[in-house]
This record gives sequence, C-alpha cells and structure tokens, in this order.
Amino acid sequence: MPRLFTGLEIPENVMNELSLLRGGLRGARWIEPENYHITLRFIGDIDDAAARDAEDILAEVRRSGFELCIDGLSSFGGRKPRALVALLGPSPAMMELQAEHERLMRRVGLEPEGRKFTPHVTLARLRDTSSMEVADYLSARPMVRSQPFRVSRFVLFSSRASTGGGPYVVEAAYPLAATLSSNAGTL
Repeated sequence: MPRLFTGLEIPENVMNELSLLRGGLRGARWIEPENYHITLRFIGDIDDAAARDAEDILAEVRRSGFELCIDGLSSFGGRKPRALVALLGPSPAMMELQAEHERLMRRVGLEPEGRKFTPHVTLARLRDTSSMEVADYLSARPMVRSQPFRVSRFVLFSSRASTGGGPYVVEAAYPLAATLSSNAGTL
C-alpha cells in the first residue's frame, strides 16, 4: 500500500490564489497547486490490512462541516528553513477533527503522531534557502488571506514516495454533515 494520510482538500479558487505566490525564492521547489492540501493525520507506509482498518474506522467520524481560511504565510525549520507554508485561521472544528483522527489511528494500532499539529498548506520545499531569504520573501507578502471556504468532507490520501510530495490520490472520501448557516461555497 502507498503512503497514507488524512487531510482536507483546497478549493480551486483558493488553489489559484495560492499559486500566485509561486516564484521569487531561491532554492524553492514549488508544490503543484493540484497537490495543495491540509494534512490532518500522517499515517505512513502501512500494510494492506492496516490500511483497510484505517479506511474503515474513519467512516465512524460524525462531524459537521466547517469553514476555513488561509491566514498568513510562514516557514518551517527556523534557522534552516525547509518549507514555505500558508497558515490556516483558527478553527476549533478542524482541531477537533484532527484530534479524532489521532485517536482513531491509535485505536487501529498506529504510533502517536510525534509532531504538534500546525494546520497549513505546504507551498514549497526549500533547499539551501537562507532564513534571511525566507524573511525577505515573507515580509514582501504580509497580507495573504483567502475568503472563507467550506469544508464538507475529509479524505484519505495516498502518495508515492517521491521528492517534494505528490502526486496525491484520494483513496476514500468521508462527508461531513451539512450545517444550516453558511454562505461560503462548498468543496
């Protein structure tokens, strides 16, 4: 089975907005816009039986849809930056969904995720890019914010081992319950 993770898809209009940020940063390997996503729980390389267990248990999730928005740019890696990312605005519903994915993956026998969950969309992987170059790039783009978008499902993604991630394939999709009050478009 390929490498698996759960995540949220990015609507096309937000993909297009984020793709306009490509370029202008030495050492950046830009992610293709069709591969933009928000990882909720990295599962990893697991055997077929464990993959079926993960796919089945995710169907137990019963949550309502919610809204998200891109709210700024940042980088991961500190003094040795390794990724340029778009951050998500605060969302208790997303945090609860991610925590539930963590609990469910532990129930099927997977090790706990070792990293703190920081909701983001990876825009570029960085190689030999200085922290000063990243700071300059970020300071030239201080007001990156998308319109709110509706999340109506989460997905189980697969990926093949590759440099820089992708292509990602939706292996299973899990709907979130509709809510009555929303003016945003749906995914």
